[in-house]
Amino acid sequence: MSPVLAELERLFPPGRLLHKPGELAPYESDALTAFRARPLAVVLPESHEEVVQAVRWCVRHQIPYVARGSGTSLSGGSLPIEGGLLIGLNRMNKLLRLDPRERIAVVQPGFINLQVSQAAAPYGLYYAPDPSSQPVSTIGGNLAFNSGGAHCLKYGMTSNHVLAAKVVLPDGETVVLGSESLENTGPDWLGLFVGSEGLLGIATEVTLRLLPKPETYHTVLAAYDSLAKAGEAVAAVVASGLLPGAMEIMDSLAIEAAEAAVKAGYPLEARALLIVELEGETPQVEAEARHLEAVIRKSGAYEVRVARSSEERMKIWKGRKAAFSAVGRLSPDYIVQDGVVPRSRLGQALAEIEQLSARYGLRVANVFHAGDGNLHPLILYNGRVPGELERAEALAGEILKLCVALGGSITGEHGVGMEKKAYMSEMFAEADLEAMRRIRRALDPLELSNRGKMFPGEAPALRFQGVHPLEQAGVISRE
Repeated sequence: MSPVLAELERLFPPGRLLHKPGELAPYESDALTAFRARPLAVVLPESHEEVVQAVRWCVRHQIPYVARGSGTSLSGGSLPIEGGLLIGLNRMNKLLRLDPRERIAVVQPGFINLQVSQAAAPYGLYYAPDPSSQPVSTIGGNLAFNSGGAHCLKYGMTSNHVLAAKVVLPDGETVVLGSESLENTGPDWLGLFVGSEGLLGIATEVTLRLLPKPETYHTVLAAYDSLAKAGEAVAAVVASGLLPGAMEIMDSLAIEAAEAAVKAGYPLEARALLIVELEGETPQVEAEARHLEAVIRKSGAYEVRVARSSEERMKIWKGRKAAFSAVGRLSPDYIVQDGVVPRSRLGQALAEIEQLSARYGLRVANVFHAGDGNLHPLILYNGRVPGELERAEALAGEILKLCVALGGSITGEHGVGMEKKAYMSEMFAEADLEAMRRIRRALDPLELSNRGKMFPGEAPALRFQGVHPLEQAGVISRE
């Protein structure tokens, strides 16, 4: 063992420092599986102090590092840095405090999103951000990428529900950003930190805002014979003055996959499904439900179903939540894209994505948070077919450029990471990007924290197709 690793071994006991090839293999990739990189080592801290020690070790030896939770990043944001340190936060998974009177929960970064609502449920409270990965994704990762979810239309993103964070800065200093109060004074440092994708530090404690559970829900499933009609229906619902808790769209491929996986009872012949959910006090929801029914009928839906029980509601949502993983039934590989368009341009965006799909000869399954125009096209390809991954990536890039051209964004909630950093210049001028870099360098002059992510031109991770390039060159072994 090298002297550098021996020093790390003195900081972390056996079992919490991993450096052998077989130990590192599970950490080589995240949910963006087209890329892999092998870290020098993985450490598994169990306390704030151990995170500080790991970061200071990296600074002393000028070794880049990345913090990681469950590794569910779809943009490669939690991909390790080749030869760097990976700081795994899954063992920091405690609920430190839950105060139902103040409606807050204080958790460690490895605490699972869904577990927050489960812990708060006995008090009639819940945590609103609900990404599809909520049964497995961690609060630390949600914070890094400002995750949203189906109900972000009404309740906002992670940034709207984080009150404070204890953070280890890239030089090892500890700071507390924000407070338990909803009203803070001075610069919004917490707002700067949330969504910074690990470039500005590592959160080790997070204070979350909890909300009272809605008194009642009204969940509608509407079937359409075209994607464009479903997209236009979203704009019509919002224009009517309604503010649903959630509005989601799935196209025929996503419907097929979800139905095969969880048997949600979706109409398989539909070209598109629209899920609209109202929530709140019963009199208000009942009045809004009548209004919504009229809007949906007028929008051209050929079939409309209303969940009559909590079981039916959960069945509808189970299909939607399972859609991403279920698409694996249709294709050996797929890229999950993440862009945003104005709601008024949804119909146009979907029509153009269909045309792009035909032009590139690749199927695209569409699943998205329609309420805020957050598209999640899933581009299906077979990585074993030469050139098909490159064609899928080119199609993904076309979709991002389309989103920007329509007045939207290259990401809604998945972050930039590795996947979209080349497209940052499509959305931002060079002066804007340089301002972002200056902020990053002010906190991390050596650019150690999650190096190579977000900014175009920085060293890429290794793309993986079959045999790892370093393995092929005889540099590493998988034995």
